[in-house]
Amino acid sequence: MKLRIIAGELRGQRFDAPTGFTTHPMGDRIRTALFNKLGDISGKRVLDPFAGSGAISFEAISRGAFRAIAIERDRKAQLVIERNITELKLAEKVKLIKANCRAWSENNPDKLYDIVICDPPYDDIKLSTITMLATHLQPNGLMVLSQPGRETAPSVSGVVVVDKSSYGDAALIFYRKGAAEIAASFHV
Repeated sequence: MKLRIIAGELRGQRFDAPTGFTTHPMGDRIRTALFNKLGDISGKRVLDPFAGSGAISFEAISRGAFRAIAIERDRKAQLVIERNITELKLAEKVKLIKANCRAWSENNPDKLYDIVICDPPYDDIKLSTITMLATHLQPNGLMVLSQPGRETAPSVSGVVVVDKSSYGDAALIFYRKGAAEIAASFHV
């Protein structure tokens, strides 16, 4: 299956998605909505802890992010991401970490990012892992959780919900790290 980069410098470039059911690539419509809501991400550092195909990382770089860290535990998906990074010539901008995101988080507690985009498998969303990933946000950083559309936005320690948008069978929940008054300002 081929996916495409929607906007930015790499707009229209195609890349592969892993086959099978271990990953679920975020569709174009939701990815477009996600990045439209994020706005200008120029110079931002992005963490993509459930990377799958690398689509979130590639889209972020295309739209001006400084660097993206893609974490993926599935070996087949890792091979696809590696190939995509090479074919898109993004080795200087996207780094693949071959690990479980929870184990990576436990071993890298001091790594901080401007944006953390969590698109876990819908049948395996672990709130404790999402909460752990929120600790990797810079002050005033933004975390996005993709989840089934009819679910309520889970409370995550250390961040506050600033927006929730539903797109049929999927929803995007935006969390901001910091005081409630800082969280009220949505844009990155």
